[in-house]
Amino acid sequence: MTRNLPWGLMLGLLFTLGAGTIVPTRGDDKDGFRPLFNGKNLDGWVASRSELWSVAEGQIVGKVENGQIKSNTFLATRDRFSDFVLKASARLVDEQGNSGIQFRSEMLPDGRAKGYQADMAKGYWGLLYHEAGRGILKQPDPEAVKKAGFVHENGWNQYVITAKGHHITLELNGIKAVDLDDPDGELSGVIALQLHAGYTMEVRFKDIAIRELK
Repeated sequence: MTRNLPWGLMLGLLFTLGAGTIVPTRGDDKDGFRPLFNGKNLDGWVASRSELWSVAEGQIVGKVENGQIKSNTFLATRDRFSDFVLKASARLVDEQGNSGIQFRSEMLPDGRAKGYQADMAKGYWGLLYHEAGRGILKQPDPEAVKKAGFVHENGWNQYVITAKGHHITLELNGIKAVDLDDPDGELSGVIALQLHAGYTMEVRFKDIAIRELK
């Protein structure tokens, strides 16, 4: 049902928008999601090697040269999350290198992360990995991999990661890749973005938003 707002309230809303309120973008709170990245700076995030991360064109940019780091390094949220749906779009420039989206992870003293990872690399998109721990947990569904649009090579790819209790699902570009019950898995932790050692690479992220589940 449509209701008319009182004129005074309407003016107040217009004034607030005109004063600089952030206009919701894809994945914002209209669907119960809230952004984890403001598109301007890295407020709310912390990096083990801050010089490798920047913001450009409203995107988080990670760059590393081969030999510049001895182990994988990460940009992580300051906040921790338990049960949630996470949306993020990512792009490996020129499809070079290896990256991933960590979730329910712990940052280790040496700057590495330990926990779940939605993998990102040629031949590894859609794979569920356990960084600094158990290794490959589940390969993407072979039938999903065959579907058109599963991976956009050298383009943007959207992950939707759902973690509810010990049940984990990964969707890549709208196609379910992984559905796993993992009773040994972590139940909370930070979200983090990876730069992998041993590559010269650039990775970009945008539209990072989360909806916490009750």
